Amino acid sequence: MRWKGRRVSENVEDRRGGGGAKAGGISILGLIVAFVAWKFFGVDPQMAYQATKQVTSSQQTQGASPENMTAEQKESLAFVGTVLADTEDAWTQIFQQQGAQYSPPKLVMFSGRDRSACGSAESAMGPFYCPADQTVYLDTTFFREMRQQMDISGEQNQTELSTRDEAGDFAQAYVIAHEVGHHVQNLLGISSQVQKARQQASQAQGNQLSVRLELQADCFAGIWANKTQQKTQFLDQGDVEEAMDAAHKIGDDYLQKKARGIAVPDSFTHGTSAQRMQWFQTGLKSGDVNACDTFKS
Repeated sequence: MRWKGRRVSENVEDRRGGGGAKAGGISILGLIVAFVAWKFFGVDPQMAYQATKQVTSSQQTQGASPENMTAEQKESLAFVGTVLADTEDAWTQIFQQQGAQYSPPKLVMFSGRDRSACGSAESAMGPFYCPADQTVYLDTTFFREMRQQMDISGEQNQTELSTRDEAGDFAQAYVIAHEVGHHVQNLLGISSQVQKARQQASQAQGNQLSVRLELQADCFAGIWANKTQQKTQFLDQGDVEEAMDAAHKIGDDYLQKKARGIAVPDSFTHGTSAQRMQWFQTGLKSGDVNACDTFKS
């Protein structure tokens, strides 16, 4: 996958390297500042407290400064930022064609644990999209595990997202594009409709709705690849097969059989390997949002 030299999104926040949002609330210094604001300037103490808390939280979520980053961290930041920029360009074009304006998501890179508006973000959860703050959360060590899962690693360097010229980069970009697909669903009101329907459905029916939502995000990821290929010719030989292998190995049936030796279809929440590959291919070949209606298929 050829990605270097293109625009890098400004909507990426890097919280790796000990940054991360920390629990514990406002500091003692923050309380003093809030008290001074109330005592001498007549500012409402609750408002002063909340404002100071926001500033403190913002300071806590600062990641490693660029000068303290390793070469691998800098490259992973550039890679993620480039992929996110590609999704911005693709969906901006699509929304404009429909007479609408695309509002891109934020993307937070973190290590180990962080905090989102949807609750705790942990590496064990894998990448996810939080609709409450319209942000994709990504622990990039997930990609190292992904390469190992796909047997891509071989003799290559196992630092996170390192040596971007090696195999695995397009599969990783597909994962980012999938999470951005959930953001698109949120903007279009699809996610809220599914959430309402799930509240009135049985557990098995609710799981099936979740599957259709995830498959549509796979299809949307395919649309990103389609539009980006038209614009930049970024695909290398074997990239699509690489994404297909990734889709295969994150299918519910594959994961359940590997973990328990048996697959239970009623418990699926993301779709089978065949379904995930099919819908990514649908988006890739068509480049058409209308072709991604997994709810009518």
